Amino acid sequence: MHPAPSVIIFSSFSGLGFGLLFWLGLGMPAMTGLNAFIFFAIAFALAVGGLISSTFHLGHPERALKAFTQWKTSWLSREAWCAVAALLLMGLYAIGMIFFAQRWALLGVLGAVFSLATVFTTSMIYGQLKTVPRWNTPLTPANFLSLCLAGGALLAGQVQIALVLLVAAAAIQVITWKRGDDALAHSGTDMATATGLGTIGTVRAFEPPHTGTNYLLREFVHVVGRKHAQKLRLIALALMAGVPIVLMLLPFHHIWGFAAVLAHLAGVLCARWLFFAEAEHVVGLYYGKR
Repeated sequence: MHPAPSVIIFSSFSGLGFGLLFWLGLGMPAMTGLNAFIFFAIAFALAVGGLISSTFHLGHPERALKAFTQWKTSWLSREAWCAVAALLLMGLYAIGMIFFAQRWALLGVLGAVFSLATVFTTSMIYGQLKTVPRWNTPLTPANFLSLCLAGGALLAGQVQIALVLLVAAAAIQVITWKRGDDALAHSGTDMATATGLGTIGTVRAFEPPHTGTNYLLREFVHVVGRKHAQKLRLIALALMAGVPIVLMLLPFHHIWGFAAVLAHLAGVLCARWLFFAEAEHVVGLYYGKR
């Protein structure tokens, strides 16, 4: 599928922001006053900034509020409600930490739960799609949540936890890629089922449906060269997990910590670009593109 920059930024930055809010909600790290303000400011900037960036991919951004009305059937609507709940709860929790030096534990725990729920609902927007076999797996939410927790722990300065979670996130990412490479072939969908002509005989494309491009081809048919994808996967893994782990094993210094966060974010952005670019929508079969 076409890897839209706004959606890549949204899913990467908001995941990191809500991951940090999760650990802050659990009191990790435990701080008040100015220190708390800095941590919460970073978390809210990432989470809210990511959410705002997602609206740039909407055909009619002015209709974004209508997403809240479809919570019974839409994962996008559920994401919106969970995000609002998480931000409101964590906002109240932050007020207590910053201005009153009080940790209102119940608010923190509830905010942490809704922060994770927001990332989960985001992942299910993609994980529910049977038309994209690469995404239609429990590994999709596992991938989003593992990166959210690992990145959040890294930002929160929870070094020992972050080391374990980064290894776990990297392993889940590799398994996700491995499973995804065979997903379309194992989905039972091919040109015969895409056209509905399989009962007649062997189906092959004689000519493309039309000579020009259209919305479906622009948005849902994007092909990445295998060699190119393999290189990007190695770069993503090295940046999201390898470099941060090495830097965290060095004697502590704020510069190493900052570099580890930047490397991790760059790796997540690279992996998220691949998440969209490698996704094979079955509509491509109709056009003979798979």
